[in-house]
Amino acid sequence: MEKIAIIDIGSNMARLVIANILEGGYFVVIDELKEPVRLAQDMEIDGFLRPLRIQQMIKTLNTFKCLYESHGVSKVFAYGTAAVRRAKNQKNFVEEVLSNCGIKLTVLSQEEEASLVYTGVINSMDVPKGLIIDIGGGSTKIIYYNRRTLIAQDTLPFGAVTLTEKFQNASKDPMHRTELMEKYVGEEMSKLEWFDMIDEDVRFIGVGGSLRNLGKISRRFKRYPLDMAHNYKLPFEEFDNIYQKIRVLDIDKAARIKGLSSARADIFPAALAILNTLRKRLNFEEITISGAGFREGALFRYSVPMVAEKPIGDVLGHSIYTMLTHFNMNIPHSEHVFDLSLQLYRQLKVLHKLPRSYIKVLRVAAQLHDIGSSFKFYDHPKHSFYLILNSNMYGIPQEDLVIAAIAAGMHSRTQLEGMEVEQYLNMLNEEQIDASKKLGVIVRIAEAFDRSMGRVIKGISCDILGDSVIIKTESVSDCALEIKDAMTAIYDFRRAFRKNLEIL
Repeated sequence: MEKIAIIDIGSNMARLVIANILEGGYFVVIDELKEPVRLAQDMEIDGFLRPLRIQQMIKTLNTFKCLYESHGVSKVFAYGTAAVRRAKNQKNFVEEVLSNCGIKLTVLSQEEEASLVYTGVINSMDVPKGLIIDIGGGSTKIIYYNRRTLIAQDTLPFGAVTLTEKFQNASKDPMHRTELMEKYVGEEMSKLEWFDMIDEDVRFIGVGGSLRNLGKISRRFKRYPLDMAHNYKLPFEEFDNIYQKIRVLDIDKAARIKGLSSARADIFPAALAILNTLRKRLNFEEITISGAGFREGALFRYSVPMVAEKPIGDVLGHSIYTMLTHFNMNIPHSEHVFDLSLQLYRQLKVLHKLPRSYIKVLRVAAQLHDIGSSFKFYDHPKHSFYLILNSNMYGIPQEDLVIAAIAAGMHSRTQLEGMEVEQYLNMLNEEQIDASKKLGVIVRIAEAFDRSMGRVIKGISCDILGDSVIIKTESVSDCALEIKDAMTAIYDFRRAFRKNLEIL
């Protein structure tokens, strides 16, 4: 197993990510560190990186170096983005980093940076067409893709840090200042002629620390039970409430808002002004936050080189197999349980009446039903529930992830009431709660049908006769153990489907 480090030197933050590269084209982040460096601060004056900022950056990079060397990484990839790219003393800065830290810094072009952001998003979200906004400290990237193909991109020459500096003396009234920012941002955005080609039903996707912070504030405000940035959906009606509260506050009061990083409080209104301007320009009703962006794009490029040419076709599957590989699970058993679950799901459709979209949920629950045993075998269904719930799974909406976690947690003799799920049920409607119970029973029976993990039961046929369901099994050898184990689900099957169960 290989370990690599990715360093992202941004205009506001410097970030280090350390990851294990797994066999088969997967990666798992094992450590990270970030430091506010404000590298772009005061660049607006003459275009030079300030000596104080450079020294702070070198100190930060040496700290990063201590951490990644302790992990024994084999390769380090360090990237400079907007601030370094625009700096008139770029060459001197790169040389100083190399001589003082021993780190070779690659300065990315606008197109290269946008491409890595796109790679991070497209391989972590199952969204066929989207408009990505990545608000950094010194630049704002806007990327449009359709049919999972990059169509157009541009980088606006301002971000949360530089926009704040540009308008810090424009007005003493914070609200008036954001209005001036929005007017300026709107004028810059009006120069992007390709906006006219954007489809009406495109998904709006937000990337970057400021937008992840926005999602965190939203979750804190409404006491959202799942603290997960990736795939979090924020309606702009809710955004308006947050924006109106924050844009009138001074820095000290803004820094006390729950969920807002104190290192970002002074530049946060500028980030929201950029977002609000684009939202109004294209009439978006909500934004989906992506927890994956530039750094994840770099990790995808390294672990799955083919994504430079073509995105991963099965985003959810890649995420599932990452977990299975990372936790050293029995992959053939996982696949067979899903196959049997799918057979049951299709043949019981007249009973469960769930739409096709639940197949993704079933896949997560079935393939990861035993993931909790990697922690401890006893009570492993409850551990599976917790691991899936906190997996940051790619390619599946958050509410579907909750349903899958509950279904996986019910795959043994564990009842819903014993899994401490009450707070998460608030995210679901009655249909989704009912679906989690039905899917849980399906996975339970399917798992029982491979109790020996020998794949002796190959096929299933279900007959629905009156108040009974008769499941006939097709096996290659004795399957008495499998049938006996599946029969323990009779009571739960009756509760979920209101039918008696017979297994032959």
